[in-house]
Amino acid sequence: MPFTLATWNINSVRLREALVCKLLSEETPDVLCLQECKSPVDKIPLDAFHALGYTQLVARGQKGYNGVAILSKLPIKDAGSRDFASLGHARHVAGQLENGVTIHNFYVPAGGDIPDREQNDKFGQKLDFLTEMRDVFHAETPQKSILVGDLNIAPREDDVWNHKQLLKIVSHTPVEVEHLGATQDAGGWVDITRQDIPEGLLYSWWSYRARDWDEADKGRRLDHIWATGDISNAGHSSRVLRSARGWDKPSDHAPVFASFDL
Repeated sequence: MPFTLATWNINSVRLREALVCKLLSEETPDVLCLQECKSPVDKIPLDAFHALGYTQLVARGQKGYNGVAILSKLPIKDAGSRDFASLGHARHVAGQLENGVTIHNFYVPAGGDIPDREQNDKFGQKLDFLTEMRDVFHAETPQKSILVGDLNIAPREDDVWNHKQLLKIVSHTPVEVEHLGATQDAGGWVDITRQDIPEGLLYSWWSYRARDWDEADKGRRLDHIWATGDISNAGHSSRVLRSARGWDKPSDHAPVFASFDL
């Protein structure tokens, strides 16, 4: 069953309902994973999505912040969620397709502005969240699974606009990269995006603070699609829909796509 999957930090699904509909109608992914929905599940604007054929939903919501959702044209069942680092945040949900593939949708904490857990509780929460992800994958080795989401870390030197300048900036610090790498190794996860696009600068996020984000192009690759080793060879056609960052009243993230022949 070939299918195409996209992941997108939408930065409010209710505020950007029209942008979600634009993506669904123009790009027609089979599955769309959203992060930072900022909505209780019962307030997600499903009617418009249903009209476009996305009748399936697996989600965890929160009023005003966090929140993760999986919209699907394909039958999908709720496969649970976990409160990583006991934060009480809606930052993870899983759904299982009829072919047995489990999709994990994550929204890892951003971590604040100071990369020091002694000075910044949010940075400590981010590291703790990643540590628990690592431990869960060690204890329950995932199989036939895809992990997507805003992981809020750009791990490679070519995942940021300037490696040296960002080494002390949250999202690219060595300790964060180390934690993300340990999480990836624990689950035997393969970075599908970089499997398909192994070389070159690649970003999925551009700050709202930039006067002209496109010309400045000071981006970071914070959004990821991983797959377990048993199905990683089925992944292909990875891309970032950069143009979405320039849509009217956009999210600061662009959608990331991959297709799987399973």
